Amino acid sequence: MAEQRLKVGDPAPDFAATTDTGDTIRLSDFRGKRVILYFYPKDDTSGCTTQACGFRNAYSQIEEKNAVVLGVSPDGVKSHQKFKTKHNLPFTLLVDEDHAIAEAYGVWVEKSMYGKKYWGIERSHFVIDENGIIVEAAVKVKPEESVKRAVAALG
Repeated sequence: MAEQRLKVGDPAPDFAATTDTGDTIRLSDFRGKRVILYFYPKDDTSGCTTQACGFRNAYSQIEEKNAVVLGVSPDGVKSHQKFKTKHNLPFTLLVDEDHAIAEAYGVWVEKSMYGKKYWGIERSHFVIDENGIIVEAAVKVKPEESVKRAVAALG
């Protein structure tokens, strides 16, 4: 499924997605701003909470650099709302129940746990410039590392 890996210099695939408020947004709505688009497997699990809270803690610094954060997982609107409220997340979470966005970014992959194979999100982030070009791509990244690298890529 996830054959192509996006890399620095590639145009970021546009998409439309439902947000944690039930609205629909497109990546292209953010042209003129920089975007940290990060993918995580599941709301309110330990690594995903670490990553989300890291972006929350760095959010004022991210905003100062004319950037926004968009978190993407296969969870639905209600799950995202609970996760966002519980951890006071100041950024938008996107619903990717059909994993179309994850597939477009090459991060919907076959995984293995306890000998069982399944498909899921590979923790990753992409930093996208004001013109929609990827300037940082980190796939299979640790939660804390993701935040540090993404923020550093903003300059």
